Formats: sequence, structure tokens, C-alpha cells
Amino acid sequence: MTVMQHRATPPTWTLVVPLKPLPLAKSRLSGTTDDAARAGLALAFAQDTVSAALACAAVRDVAVVTDDQRAGAELGALGARIVPDTPDNGLNAALTHGEAVVRARTPDAALAALNADLPALRPAELAQVLDAAARFPRAFLADAVGTGTTLLSALPGHALAPAFGLRSRERHQASGAAEIALSGVRSVRQDVDTGADLAEAVALGVGAFTARAHLGAGAAPA
Repeated sequence: MTVMQHRATPPTWTLVVPLKPLPLAKSRLSGTTDDAARAGLALAFAQDTVSAALACAAVRDVAVVTDDQRAGAELGALGARIVPDTPDNGLNAALTHGEAVVRARTPDAALAALNADLPALRPAELAQVLDAAARFPRAFLADAVGTGTTLLSALPGHALAPAFGLRSRERHQASGAAEIALSGVRSVRQDVDTGADLAEAVALGVGAFTARAHLGAGAAPA
């Protein structure tokens, strides 16, 4: 049985958001849109994710790990701190690098890795997830499909130990992270990899950046 940790003062969180170079991002959308539109959608997803995260009262700051100059400029303009990525060793390496940079600056930071493709993200729902995460040394939230992960958290003194990728829900469970069991937080679960995922996010209600990019990619208004 998992023992819950109760904290007198809820932590404020630093979110680490990894983002691939835009031309390489969201490759599974390539069957539904051209390369330029796909890159624009990937950036828009990240812009809406970062905007919502920064509007969340539980979030102190957002560190975006990327070596894409366009994305860095756009997300930095929203208020994110940009952490230049290391040579492309994958998502987990990017998160570990971002964690090291953040904790070198603020060793007592409560960290949460958050996917960059949550265009329907709601600040209030993110706050609920982070409040639940604060009860455990490490915790994670499964994606809408139920096999992946959209958020992984670690309290001060604990490493993130990210295990994103295929069937990451199982791997995070096996690593000892507690699964966050909440209803009513679909916007934090609904990441976008495929055209069907994008349709689900649009039905939830995407942010302004994605709404514009979606229309620009030739979609009909929702």
C-alpha cells in the first residue's frame, strides 16, 4: 500500500516541458497535414500548454527544454525559462538535463515533467493534479488512452527518474511512482499524437494558439 505524504504547506512547482525541434515534432500527424502545418501545430500545442501552466496558481515557473530557436523565442516571450537541450538523446535525457539545470539553481524545487502537447490544458485541472502529486515523493498521471504518461512529479530530495516512451504508465508504476487517480482532469490527460487525439482535444476546447493553427491547417471551425 502506498503511504501518502501530507505536507503542511503545499509546494509551488517548477514544470519541466521538453520540446523536440519543430520540424521533427508530431510526426504521427504527418498523414493529416503537411510538414509546415505540422510544425505550426506542434508550436501552438506548446504555447497553449505553457500559457495554461503559467496561469496555474500552483506553478512557480516553467522551464522548456528545447534547442529549437523559433520555439524558444515564442515560449520565452510567454514567460517560460528556456533551457538549451543537449544533443538529441531522446525525451528522458532532455528531462534529466532540465531537472539538473533547475535544481542547480533551486535545489529545493518541487518538479513536474509535463508534456508539451496538451493544447486543451486548464489551469484549475492542473492545480488539482499537482495538489494530488504533493502527497507522494514521486507521482504520475496517465494519459487519456491509459498507456502513457502526461505528468511525472518529484518532491524535493527525489529524482524524477523519467521513463517516458512506449507504455510509460507501466514503467512509471514499476519505478515506484504513485499513480494519481483523479477524475475531472481530462485536459491534463489529453495529449495529442494523432489526428484522432487532436479531434478529442478540439472537442474539449483548445487554447487560442491551437485554435488558430488548426484553422490555418485547413480544419473547419469547431
